[in-house]
Amino acid sequence: MSAPAGRQATAPVEADPDLKSTEKTSDETRRDRPWLVIVWNDPVNLMSYVTYVLQKLFGYSMEKATKLMLDVHHRGRAVVSSGTKERSEADVQRLHRHGLWATMEQSE
Repeated sequence: MSAPAGRQATAPVEADPDLKSTEKTSDETRRDRPWLVIVWNDPVNLMSYVTYVLQKLFGYSMEKATKLMLDVHHRGRAVVSSGTKERSEADVQRLHRHGLWATMEQSE
């Protein structure tokens, strides 16, 4: 195919693969960071109940659920799961349905 009169034909430009940027933009980096689900201490739930809920919802062993519960009790909070935003939202809702105070935040 020839170029129209008065115009030169040009070849398609191909990017140099060696010039690819390996740095991610701040938005891409932010999206890649996992979301953390945090259970907070409250004056209502028994420690045994918190341990039970963590085992039931996340399949944690008694040992791991107890460690997380003690973090909640002594430190005021514990990260109980992490993952995508959608999964973390679902985990927070499940914890709320079981009467636990939970929030989520994106990891730093």
